[in-house]
Amino acid sequence: MIGANLVQVICAIPSQNETKGHYRVIMSLNRPKIVVTRKLPDLIEQRLAELFDATLNPSDMPLSQDALIKAVQSADMLVPTVTDDINAAVLNAAGPQLKLIANFGAGTDHIDIPAAHDKGIIVTNTPSVLTEDTADLTMTLILAVPRRLSEGVRLLRNGEWAGWAPTGMLGHRIGGKKLGIIGMGRIGLAVAQRAHAFGMDIHYHNRDRLPAQIEDTVYATFWDDLDKMLADMDIVSINCPLTPGTHHLISAERLKLMQPHAYLVNTSRGEVIDEQALTAALIDGTIAGAGLDVFEREPEVDEKLRLLNNVTLLPHMGSATLEGRIDMGNRVLINMKTYVDGHRPPDRVLPE
Repeated sequence: MIGANLVQVICAIPSQNETKGHYRVIMSLNRPKIVVTRKLPDLIEQRLAELFDATLNPSDMPLSQDALIKAVQSADMLVPTVTDDINAAVLNAAGPQLKLIANFGAGTDHIDIPAAHDKGIIVTNTPSVLTEDTADLTMTLILAVPRRLSEGVRLLRNGEWAGWAPTGMLGHRIGGKKLGIIGMGRIGLAVAQRAHAFGMDIHYHNRDRLPAQIEDTVYATFWDDLDKMLADMDIVSINCPLTPGTHHLISAERLKLMQPHAYLVNTSRGEVIDEQALTAALIDGTIAGAGLDVFEREPEVDEKLRLLNNVTLLPHMGSATLEGRIDMGNRVLINMKTYVDGHRPPDRVLPE
């Protein structure tokens, strides 16, 4: 165990930090060595530097696979993010000292969990702390797309607005509309609570049906058949995790099941939707519009999609609040400190 022979060392962060490549390296004595792959909030980085021999990344540039391999060969613990592909090749190159991957984020589809498990490496994540922020942004898109907010912003910024008109920029109200939620976990339920407050009729599809008392809190109707739900909804919100079973869950065939006046919102993972099929469906009017915070090949976004007026596009900012990022960092710290102290980290992720 890493913390078995820890020596407590009190050291201040130097006023001029040593630089090695594009990393800021904070040296220490007899403390676990950690590598943090992206820039985290200052408060979290300061705490990491106090507790560990921390290699930070102030440039905030995503690491290449070679850089990730170098990191796992030297670190006792790794703190990656969703932009890091911690695949089997990276994990197989890890040194025997790597015992913990403390992911900065709730989703772990970018980490090969079975490969880590086979190597005896514990993986943790940061659940729960992102729920409210992501649900807020999902609700923002649910409101923005039917009311054509992005189109209105473009009209003003391009100097094309001729003034108020009785039939100008007509959108649709969301009160009384059917909202179909795909994935009724913490975030899906938080979206349902918000949407119910706006007078929406809540429906959901989930791997398992929720207990009746939970359904009753938001008056939600369960659909065992996703295809049938899609065909009956006015707005569909994707809030399920990315797994092999949900990759391209929303395919060209399923988009054709939706009604021409329906909207699709995604704040989960871009790969859940066949983005090429979605772009075609938006162009030919198969569905009325979409609100997307995530994309299949981030940070690349198809130019055809970017030019459409019937979409609201956001740069993967569903959990992007300072409070949320600090809460995420604190969960990372809890998992790391718990492990160093010889206990089981509370947010361990196991292979399915």
